[in-house]
Amino acid sequence: MSDRRRPEDFLELVERSRRGRLKLYIGFAAGVGKTYRMLEEAHALRRRGVDVVVGLVETHGRSETADLIPGLEVIPRRQVAYRGITIEEMDIDAILARRPQVAVVDEIAHSNVPGSRNVKRYEDVYELLDAGINVIGAFNIQHLESLKDIVEQATDIKVRESVADTFLQQADQVVNLDLAVEDLLERMRAGKIYAEDKVAHSLASFFKEEKLSALRELALREVAESLGRAAIGQATAGEPARRAASQRVMVCISSLSPRTAALLRRGARLAGRLSTDWYVVWVETPREAPDRIDASAQRLLHKNTEMARTLGAEVVRLHGRDRVTALLDFARSHAVGHIVIGRGRSALWRNLLRRDFVQRMVHEADDFDLHVVGSRDGEGER
Repeated sequence: MSDRRRPEDFLELVERSRRGRLKLYIGFAAGVGKTYRMLEEAHALRRRGVDVVVGLVETHGRSETADLIPGLEVIPRRQVAYRGITIEEMDIDAILARRPQVAVVDEIAHSNVPGSRNVKRYEDVYELLDAGINVIGAFNIQHLESLKDIVEQATDIKVRESVADTFLQQADQVVNLDLAVEDLLERMRAGKIYAEDKVAHSLASFFKEEKLSALRELALREVAESLGRAAIGQATAGEPARRAASQRVMVCISSLSPRTAALLRRGARLAGRLSTDWYVVWVETPREAPDRIDASAQRLLHKNTEMARTLGAEVVRLHGRDRVTALLDFARSHAVGHIVIGRGRSALWRNLLRRDFVQRMVHEADDFDLHVVGSRDGEGER
């Protein structure tokens, strides 16, 4: 287990800040103990006189976890009628009205019921933080947006819920709840994670040793890198010259590519490893002017630029007739060291344009590290 902190360590952060502080417990799978540890910390804070409430906790029927709820104040959930059924959601307005010092919020990657004020629960947490309420939360590493392609390739499981990388980057403390894969599988077989009727299916699908090992490695690496980024950020605070020389990343997109999401995740991972800023840049040529591209291409471009901002990029729109010249001029004037481009499969005429673009970038970007992401594998370089 990495970065094991005492409850009083988080309390010191709480007392120094007007905006809420954020502490996150990260795990690689259900059952490693994230919710259990959050509730343990809530009890420890309460014993020290801190006003702490449970904003939302999911026990998933685990008796060990449920036994830790008595003695803590629990904010009742909001009942929402949707398509003939009643869904329970965290009542953010009730928490804001209650104004505790600390709120415990589980299942950060959860998508709220349609019609809610915020689409995602982590956006609810932003509201709590902005109101000065400190939050202790948890989610599993496979839900981090920039890891989506890597996780799906390693596990063959579709990831449907996500947490923005910028959310993790804003955490004041990150704790990795690590557990040996063998111990986790033993907990599963003993019925300590899911009900008995779900154990066999889970062991045959998600809870396979090779998948869990891959996710565990991702969690260990991601938390280590997040702690490293935080340390570098503190060391370089007030030193813009060093930041400017840190070899920024530029991801090149267009309105035509349906595989931009993979490029964005690659750029986010690369910038994270380098602890540097990154740009998402597209060139509006006369052929791609708003009155020339169709509505579906405009919607896709908007969706991709919003995703880029969620991942922490600065989105830049350039104007020019020649994409390569415009992109390289921008890169040279903005301390870019790494350029990420894609090579996709599409209609023949688009493929010809793409090949010409890639070939020109290879020949003309000789003063940059050029990353060409293949069409089939969003994470593999060619």
